Amino acid sequence: MTPREIAPGVWWLPLGKGLRASNVYFVRSDSTWSLVDAGWAKDAPAIRRAAESLFGKDAPPASILLTHDHPDHTGALRELAQLWGRTAWVHPRELPLALGDVQAIHRYAGPLDRWVILPSMRLMGSRRMEATLARTSLRGLVRAFDPAAGPPGLAGWDALPTPGHTPGHVAFIRRRDRVAITGDALVTVDVNALRGILFGEQRLSGPPWYTSWSWERAKASTIAVAELEPRVIAGGHGVPWTEQPTREALREFLKRLDA
Repeated sequence: MTPREIAPGVWWLPLGKGLRASNVYFVRSDSTWSLVDAGWAKDAPAIRRAAESLFGKDAPPASILLTHDHPDHTGALRELAQLWGRTAWVHPRELPLALGDVQAIHRYAGPLDRWVILPSMRLMGSRRMEATLARTSLRGLVRAFDPAAGPPGLAGWDALPTPGHTPGHVAFIRRRDRVAITGDALVTVDVNALRGILFGEQRLSGPPWYTSWSWERAKASTIAVAELEPRVIAGGHGVPWTEQPTREALREFLKRLDA
């Protein structure tokens, strides 16, 4: 779990294995740096050590940015926010989910939520369900940024709304060289095929359909990212694609996605 530089000023830290694998990114911007995503709860020590190895012990990030509110991307936020004295930024449409709003949780539930998670929580009874939601809420830890103003702390980057996996999913694109930190909107491990899920087969993929709120919107967002022809694809899962993807490879992926 050593951070690896995948583009000038952008480091990738892989965390966990198999179904528990997730990526976080450290981005230098001028004299400061930012963290993108926060892994699972158990990943806080590894993220802290990586940050210290890159930037020193007394150098907290200028900002923490979340691509979306899923536990494999926000798990370590509470511990890191307390350590660094920072709150995290999310897209405005993601804020209700991040704050644990019950109506938003039901409205934006993916298939796995509707079929398994929410029915299991209902069996707990209303009080235990509310207590569980309160524990997972990021209230006091997140706030919304203005997408038109760009991601806080990342000068020269754009925030590209990529809804579908969640309503406020966002990708971050560096304008000068088209480095794309894509969260789950576009990943490099096939999370929608058994070989990818079990063995980590590396190929471009959209987000997992079983945890996506709207597959049609997710597909449109994946296409929007791919059509930018990013030079580096740094997804939330899988090894970042650091070789410039050919137009032919991206076209082939888009055909497969459409099918």
